[in-house]
Amino acid sequence: MALTATIYNFDIDLSDADRHRYETLAVRMARHPSESEEYLVARLLAYCLEYADGIVFSAGLSDPDEPAVSVRDLTGALRVWVDIGSPDASRLHRASKSADRVVVYTHKDPTQWLRQLSSERIHRANEIEIVSFDRKLVASLVGRLARRIAMTVSVADRHVMVALDDAVLEGELTRHALA
Repeated sequence: MALTATIYNFDIDLSDADRHRYETLAVRMARHPSESEEYLVARLLAYCLEYADGIVFSAGLSDPDEPAVSVRDLTGALRVWVDIGSPDASRLHRASKSADRVVVYTHKDPTQWLRQLSSERIHRANEIEIVSFDRKLVASLVGRLARRIAMTVSVADRHVMVALDDAVLEGELTRHALA
């Protein structure tokens, strides 16, 4: 019998002072059995950090050519391609040709991955944004992961604070250069 996705529901009060976004979000996410909890948390945080009209999660593993999260305008044109983890050079090359803006959020140490990409040919590589999450923040959120969570996510000066239940978790967002 095939394993099915696990559904998570997040009620989020988003306060992003860096982008002047203040929203109340009801986010429903499916976690495929092959997806790690760290990846799920990174996807959720990326969704919050990129929240805009037209934002959606991809169909996941059933559509591997799509970004993990995307923002489309009213015409359906892809404006922002958001990837999670450490996509390969060909995926980044294709992404930068497909969208106005490409950003990768990683929940792992990006040093080796960035070194590997530095010798690859990637369209508009200098415009691709790379952001790594504080790994302690991701690990703390994974430790508190439940199928239904209410939380507050605050962002100011590339510092993320997540308040849920009895805990306040904090971490920095670190930008990296691809080119």
